[in-house]
Amino acid sequence: MSVSTEPRSYSDFPTDFRGAVLRPTDDRYDAARALYQGRAADHGPALIARCADETDVATVLRYASAHGIPVAVRSGGHGSDGYAMPGGALVVDLSAMRTVTVDPETRVVRAQPGVTLGEMDAAAQRHGLAVPAGTVSSTGIAGLTLGGGIGFLMRRYGATVDNLLACDVITVDGRKVRADRTENPELFWALRGGGGNFGVVTSLEYRAHPVGPDVVAGQLIFPLDQAADVLGKLSAHLATAPRELGLLVAIAPAPPLPMLPGEVHGKPVLILVVVYTGEPAAASEVVGPLAALGRPLADLVATTTWVKANSMLDAVAPYGMRMNLRGGYLPALTADAVDVLLEHVATVPSIPGDVYSINLSFMGGAISEDVDEDAMAFSREGAAWLWEAICKWDTADRDAPYDDWATALTEAMRPHALTNGYANLTDDLGEEWRRGVHGSEAKHRRLRSVKAAWDPHNLLRFNKNIAPETTR
Repeated sequence: MSVSTEPRSYSDFPTDFRGAVLRPTDDRYDAARALYQGRAADHGPALIARCADETDVATVLRYASAHGIPVAVRSGGHGSDGYAMPGGALVVDLSAMRTVTVDPETRVVRAQPGVTLGEMDAAAQRHGLAVPAGTVSSTGIAGLTLGGGIGFLMRRYGATVDNLLACDVITVDGRKVRADRTENPELFWALRGGGGNFGVVTSLEYRAHPVGPDVVAGQLIFPLDQAADVLGKLSAHLATAPRELGLLVAIAPAPPLPMLPGEVHGKPVLILVVVYTGEPAAASEVVGPLAALGRPLADLVATTTWVKANSMLDAVAPYGMRMNLRGGYLPALTADAVDVLLEHVATVPSIPGDVYSINLSFMGGAISEDVDEDAMAFSREGAAWLWEAICKWDTADRDAPYDDWATALTEAMRPHALTNGYANLTDDLGEEWRRGVHGSEAKHRRLRSVKAAWDPHNLLRFNKNIAPETTR
């Protein structure tokens, strides 16, 4: 089978497709192609097939397979690489498929790929439940899940993929299959961390857990000159932290809050973002010692709801700005690694209106201890922390300074980081990185074998791509 690389008019696109077919001349085209990554708007796809249901998905894939056309997949559109809307591509758009159901008896949540994290949180919380997932409510749950899924519940209940029970998948030749631990188990192994390389997922089933509705969450804000000292004490303090504590550390510009001194507004500060989902009466015993690691400018930790707690970071995740994202796993939060991060904070090429943050997510607990490394494609072996640097800006003339800064930081962090990582929270760093991000060479070979079985011609290539084992 030859794979087409020639531009197409798509005049022969299937007439039995029931959803919206959008071309660059259509009024709704620009709105449909808008992604979290604003740079994707520079070059639009040739055709967006907004599917009404999984029958539409199968129709598009049969057409693409018959003609050897590579296919991009858009669900929530939150990926930093912008792979969901490549220039000149045929896009299977799943964003209109947004049904989510919750069975409070079995605690099984079933969601279509267009569902966002905020929608799933809201549906599950009506029954006092939550699925361990991400931290920004506009995130699409499909891409989040297939890449792994980390967030404030990962220490208590594991990664999203650790709680994934099954997927419905449309194969590249248009068949519907189910993947779980007993049916197509090798495909299920690969889907949990291998991304959208193997088929188009049209439904996901999760195990949910009791959470909230009330939790204790908020921010502890320290001046930047305390950052090295606070971070130097943090790992030892967290060694005995309960699994109910979720913690993200951010070095970012101080928001213009009235309780903060005016002179720090817009200047970098150290922020401990705390989410405690245990018994509220015990929260002070957990949060108090975190505040005592330094002298905080503000203690904004209080009782709130899970839905509000898990959308705290929405304010620093605006949709549609130009951006880059880099990150990786750290085996330890060493003084040298902290020094690198702090040195690069001082050189961020930001101007007013830009957004940047260097984040550290504390791992351990369920995500690190409860699942064997080879149980699925998603890797977490040896990881104590995850670092990420995210930058956002408005105009193309600022692309190069931010990209150069991100590349310099990535290289400086390389000696401190592991070769495996969390693929969702970094831009694609190239073939060598893709060979190592899932862990061992044996896991990479296994992923290539699954790819060859389910997508031998690599039609699903607009992703952090795993080439089939028969392709050089």
